[in-house]
Amino acid sequence: MSVLAYTESENGKFRKNAREVASYASEVARQMGTSVTAITVNNNNPGELAAYGVSKSLDIQDPKLKVFNARAYAAMIAEIAGKEGAKVIVISSGADAKFLAGLLAGRLNAGYVPNVVAAPQGTDPVVVKRTVFSNKGFAHTRILADTAIIGVSNNAFGKVENPVENTVESYTPTLDEGLFGTESVEVDKVVGKATIADADIVVSGGRGLKGPENWGMIEELAEVLGAATACSKPVSDMGWRPHSEHVGQTGKPVASNLYIAIGISGAIQHLAGVNAAKVKVVINIDPDAPFFKAADYGIVGDAFEVVPKLIEKLKEFKTQTA
Repeated sequence: MSVLAYTESENGKFRKNAREVASYASEVARQMGTSVTAITVNNNNPGELAAYGVSKSLDIQDPKLKVFNARAYAAMIAEIAGKEGAKVIVISSGADAKFLAGLLAGRLNAGYVPNVVAAPQGTDPVVVKRTVFSNKGFAHTRILADTAIIGVSNNAFGKVENPVENTVESYTPTLDEGLFGTESVEVDKVVGKATIADADIVVSGGRGLKGPENWGMIEELAEVLGAATACSKPVSDMGWRPHSEHVGQTGKPVASNLYIAIGISGAIQHLAGVNAAKVKVVINIDPDAPFFKAADYGIVGDAFEVVPKLIEKLKEFKTQTA
């Protein structure tokens, strides 16, 4: 009766949260006195997760699963859970995982808790700590169902190396054609840049930048830091930046190690979506901007003066340490 970890891949490589999910599952398995089985889909190196405590990797190579399909993925994981006798399933708290979690819980009659931020406080029953009220508080939740699905928050538990021997087994799920009622014709993704979901650092801009023509310094700062770029809702609504970069309560959540907000006043909806970031830095010309109350560090100043100087100093620092 192993702990099951659903690990996400993209372009044949594990996403950052896959290693965190594997690490968390390894800790759960340690508490339960069992091992971890990972589900890997169209991955080029499924055995890589051995470094994070996975003793068995189920290697699924299926062109039909190349594009995420919540119904098909939920059916696949439920099938494997039944064959493995898994009573605990660990997934990420990313958009895809949250999409399939409800379907998976319905198939298994399981209890599902998202946004988990710490190792279980118990496994009989499973008791976990999670964020609530848009990351303003915590709740300790008991899962009383026979099967528990745990959604781990990004950057909450971290990647914990725990090398074990690993076996890779090919697996072909039984997937009914009815699960593929919707066909994805084309998927366009930004390549060569860090994504908001996986980035350790996110650089975000707001209306204080005055127009899309001034976004070059945001992109340059992000490039220097190896960060992802993001924006506030008004910026995406005005078409300055794509909606895929909109972060906040109604956009993408941010759980990066560092979040830099430039020219963003800090409306409550925006703050709710970035509260999980570990360190928040604000650059704003208005000393009364609400964001300063939530920030760990703040600079009161004109972004058009502060950011270029920051980029210059960062480049100097990287040159000295190279």
